[in-house]
Amino acid sequence: MADSVLYDVSDGLATITINRPEAMNAMNVEAKVALRDAAQAAAADTSVRAVLLTATGRAFCVGQDLKEHVGLLIAAHESGSGEVMNTVKEHYNPIVRALTEMPKPVVAGVNGVAAGAGFGFALAADYRVVADTAKFNTSFAGVALTADSGMSWTLPRLVGHSRAADLMLFPRSISAQEAYELGIVNKLVPADDLAAEAHAVARALADGPTVSYASLKESLAYGADHSLSEALDKEEELQAKAGASEDHTIAVKAFLAKEPPKYVGR
Repeated sequence: MADSVLYDVSDGLATITINRPEAMNAMNVEAKVALRDAAQAAAADTSVRAVLLTATGRAFCVGQDLKEHVGLLIAAHESGSGEVMNTVKEHYNPIVRALTEMPKPVVAGVNGVAAGAGFGFALAADYRVVADTAKFNTSFAGVALTADSGMSWTLPRLVGHSRAADLMLFPRSISAQEAYELGIVNKLVPADDLAAEAHAVARALADGPTVSYASLKESLAYGADHSLSEALDKEEELQAKAGASEDHTIAVKAFLAKEPPKYVGR
């Protein structure tokens, strides 16, 4: 893994850290490849039961590295390759698919500014712990682009179509408090406590009933764009799976014994 993205697995918890603080964690090609590979590695590793996505420095991620991007843009126009924005296909889509589709919960520890694709990565997580000094910005229209990194799907589902349209068409910096009031933030914490709080949330999920969490994650995504009847059928399917898990038996036995359950993630 490149130094621009750090990857660590400890006792079932994978921590992915975007590590370009000197560039406010802007995504150059190296960082995008490394983040994609880290997210896919966490998704494929059956020993990983939860993922924490966070960053170093004063920003979470400000999106595309425009200094690198302008050179690539000019080269693409001069060559006539037509691959001006192939980074969406090669990098952003695989990153978001890995985060949203992996059968384990993903926590975003948002330590600072999350803009453009960085905002999209935060929205792709299942749970967002956010420093009270953080800010969010859709950014895309500000550089004459459209939404990517899943934001056209995730943002309206959190804030509604009308508010999402406002934030997209007229990009502005919104505070962590406003983001909390809009429903973007799950847990708002003092900036000095962000690292510890985000880790504690991710650690709790890594120690929890993994099959249950995976099923809840899948059912929420499914229910967002299916009918009630279809959602009921999906709940039936997923409940059968969760009910057959080892962790469900552990939970029931612990409940009857009035003891805390010790889940194994199966």
